[in-house]
Amino acid sequence: MSIASIRKDYQMRSLSEHEVSTDPFIQFTQWWDEAVQSEILEVNAMTLSTIKPDGRPSARIVLLKGFDQQGFVFYTNYESDKGKQLQQNPNASLVFFWKELERQVRIEGCCTRTSDQESSDYFRSRPLGSRLGAWASPQSRVIPNRELLQQNLEELTARYPEDDIPRPPHWGGFRLVPDRIEFWQGRSNRLHDRILYEKSEASWRISRLAP
Repeated sequence: MSIASIRKDYQMRSLSEHEVSTDPFIQFTQWWDEAVQSEILEVNAMTLSTIKPDGRPSARIVLLKGFDQQGFVFYTNYESDKGKQLQQNPNASLVFFWKELERQVRIEGCCTRTSDQESSDYFRSRPLGSRLGAWASPQSRVIPNRELLQQNLEELTARYPEDDIPRPPHWGGFRLVPDRIEFWQGRSNRLHDRILYEKSEASWRISRLAP
């Protein structure tokens, strides 16, 4: 089979600008709940795109860890490539693709750090191994071999035998505050439904985009 011949005709659902919520966060919550109920694997996986100092885009998969009317939250090492890029240029985008529902959500906006308290509260909720890993890995840096990570992990395990592991000062959350959210519903013949919300002062403007 050639790559060019791989295709799927989307026929599950439709999306109308006359039926969506006037609030994109309410609309996202409805779609999120349906995605969770559909038991999609890694339902909170999303593509995060940031901007390098030379203007080139940089993308990777991260995990959504919370959302509300203030924005969408994820956590990382602030000294990682994405952490540094977001602190130099806070503009970023997120993309969810829930293929089981033939849906995408595209989100654009500006990122700010979560509070120390919010970051610490989430850090304490993480599994032991993940908390140790946040200390053990100098994320995005060149390392000589994997043995370095294992050595760091063993040293940290010995240092914190009582499971009382503090949050690293270089680790915490970002909140993407959106000003543009697009809901994409796959439709037959590639004539997909695309409903766009754009922030306009204290309200959201809704429009339909051609597929």
